[in-house]
Amino acid sequence: MLNAKISGIASYVPDDILDNEMLSKMVDTNDEWITTRVGIKERRILKDVSLGSSYMGAKAVERLLAETGTSPEEIDLLICATSNPDYRFPSTAAIMIEKVGLVNAYGYDLEAACAGFIVTLQAARAYIQSGLYKKVIVVCAEKMSSMTNYADRATCPLFGDGAAAVLVEPTDEPVGIIDGEFHVDGKGVPHLMMKAGGSARPATHETVDAGEHFIYQEGRTVYKNAVRDMLSSSVSVMQRNGLEVDDIDWFVPHQANLRIIEAVGSRIRIPAEKTLVNIQHYGNTSAASIPLCLDEYKGQLQKGDKIVMTAFGAGFTWGAMYLIWAIDPK
Repeated sequence: MLNAKISGIASYVPDDILDNEMLSKMVDTNDEWITTRVGIKERRILKDVSLGSSYMGAKAVERLLAETGTSPEEIDLLICATSNPDYRFPSTAAIMIEKVGLVNAYGYDLEAACAGFIVTLQAARAYIQSGLYKKVIVVCAEKMSSMTNYADRATCPLFGDGAAAVLVEPTDEPVGIIDGEFHVDGKGVPHLMMKAGGSARPATHETVDAGEHFIYQEGRTVYKNAVRDMLSSSVSVMQRNGLEVDDIDWFVPHQANLRIIEAVGSRIRIPAEKTLVNIQHYGNTSAASIPLCLDEYKGQLQKGDKIVMTAFGAGFTWGAMYLIWAIDPK
């Protein structure tokens, strides 16, 4: 049976940097406090209020097409993972398809919060293996600054803006997406959410005045569940595929918090030098964080490298994925 592989990867982040010193002038915080607790030094911000997540996503897709030598007409499907769509409707995928000129592609959005990349990659894998599509783009685009409250010192240091895209194609080689495990538990909803703006609590003067259109997070609960669930799903995927720690070339966790990354890695006993981290430069970019990290390190990745990825996000939704890298850096 054909397998699905990542045949190309590209990303885009805005030029504007919001570092900890700048943030300390906006809210009661400082570099030491932020660095000690979450390991973030700076984050990128898309400052133009007229631009949404689709702007960054389209930039990433354009770079992906250029780097892989793929024409827009060849793309069959684009799936956009985002928690920050340009509008309630239409889909952000539809906007990007128009911007990039993917005239033959279907597209839709997928909401899996910070686990969006691996969940969407699993969907792309299924389309490829079924034979329904030959070239699928998974793009994660997150203007996290659009729902960050810069008066909330607990959450505003965490998030940044960015986008990343991968091209998924069939392969008969022993590479590509090998296995994935995914979970969701609605009991986590009250602990990590945007309280208003949806159909259950539409926007009103009261919801705006109460600040209910920003990220709400109960940090300790999220931390505890993230460590436990990212660990258990990663171990499960490793065991199912007969992987020992020494077999893994790279471990790529969702870049939410450096302390979470370190806690999960130490419990699995994966050496720090095998763990890919770029949270210090970009903060938490939600669904975009894993592919943004992979793109930054792609020069070090070799074809045949065994990679375990894991993520945890609102829902709660979480999981892990095992893939064998298919791109030759040469």
